[in-house]
Amino acid sequence: MQLPALTAGRMLCRYKRFFADIELEDGTLITAHCPNTGSMKGCWEPGAPAQISHSDNPRRKLPWTLERVDMGGGWIGVNTSRTNAVVAEAVAQGRVAALAGYPQQRREVSYQLTGGIRSRLDLMLSGSSRPEALVEIKNVTLLEGDRLRFPDAVSERALKHLNCLQAAVEQGLRGVILFALNRPEGSCFSPAGRIDPAYAKRLEEVLALGVEAIALRIRYTGKGMIGEGIVPVVLD
Repeated sequence: MQLPALTAGRMLCRYKRFFADIELEDGTLITAHCPNTGSMKGCWEPGAPAQISHSDNPRRKLPWTLERVDMGGGWIGVNTSRTNAVVAEAVAQGRVAALAGYPQQRREVSYQLTGGIRSRLDLMLSGSSRPEALVEIKNVTLLEGDRLRFPDAVSERALKHLNCLQAAVEQGLRGVILFALNRPEGSCFSPAGRIDPAYAKRLEEVLALGVEAIALRIRYTGKGMIGEGIVPVVLD
């Protein structure tokens, strides 16, 4: 997936969740929109190299958007609005073997499951001889040692998605949680049980009941990003 033209700078601070102050290479100071609702723990520090994109949309209050930050190991994608698109592209192009062979793909699907459970999930795959697959994508940037972890803060919404995926399996569908690893470090994925023990426990439970977990690496190129490479999922 191609990114818009990127401008280099360095991080000064991130605040109020959606604002990041950036110093450009020529010394200009700008405030960029930070499209990331997570804690961004370990994803920025003052002085870290950053890249931002610019929008000409006159309706935007902040024309600049923070796209990625380098904490010394390579680019970390902090614009979470791009994650679903690059994962959907990887699935459509057959780079996620477990989800290959579905000719039809829908995004942002509101699904009603037996028992009154209703949720909006990121992908629905159909048209194969296999059962339809409901896929929820989670952006992962928290690095602890050699493991990438999710979530980086307690998340009731993420817990709800696990329950929805289990309900899908009970209904005869495939329920898949796909962890998009949006930084280059780390050799495996594990749930962040220290941060959100309820999520870690529930993930282990639903996997035992037939929900599938996939960890897909997001790799950055000079002008874009690509989802390729499956990383092991290890439960603590």
